[in-house]
Amino acid sequence: MRVFGMYVGVIEFLITLNTLTFILTLADETFFLLFALMPSQLFFEPWTLLTSMFTHASFNHLLFNMIALFFLGSYLERIIGEKNFLRVYFIGGLGGGILTLIMAYIGLMRPDVAVVGASGAVFSVAACLAILRPNLTIFLFPIPFPMPLYLAVFGFMLVMSFMPGIAWSGHLGGLIVGALYGLSYKGGRKQQSTESGIRRGYRFY
Repeated sequence: MRVFGMYVGVIEFLITLNTLTFILTLADETFFLLFALMPSQLFFEPWTLLTSMFTHASFNHLLFNMIALFFLGSYLERIIGEKNFLRVYFIGGLGGGILTLIMAYIGLMRPDVAVVGASGAVFSVAACLAILRPNLTIFLFPIPFPMPLYLAVFGFMLVMSFMPGIAWSGHLGGLIVGALYGLSYKGGRKQQSTESGIRRGYRFY
């Protein structure tokens, strides 16, 4: 993607944006309060549905999300391309925020607690990749042995989302969006291959 006339890799751009936002919130806590998503204040601060995706509560929070984004995102971008990757990331992050709002409004989460982090977007990326490459083997800390990506994403990582202090709704919302996008992309590619084969005189069984 081009930023100010220069080409910048989409993964590097997102990591830089997340990091700069974290530095800004460290320099002045006012920005953290301004960027964080609080369901009870959304009507007065609608921009937080977007800015909360780039805001993190601690260095470790930022670090773990960016490591996952770098490794899983780089692989996914090579498969679906830059534009589709950005859709997965942003729609997934928004999906996580929207599900958080729904859970707060129906009473399953506190509406006066601030929610921040790129986890919804990262889960969207992970879920999309798990649909497209389910048997890709990865190591997931602290488990000392490799596991298929689909098991890591839809099993272990989802279970961890329900630990205390974690906004499970953001993770789940991103995961749902990413999985649906992956299924849609996979179906579209299969349809294109079928149509191409028919034009060339092939039949698929």
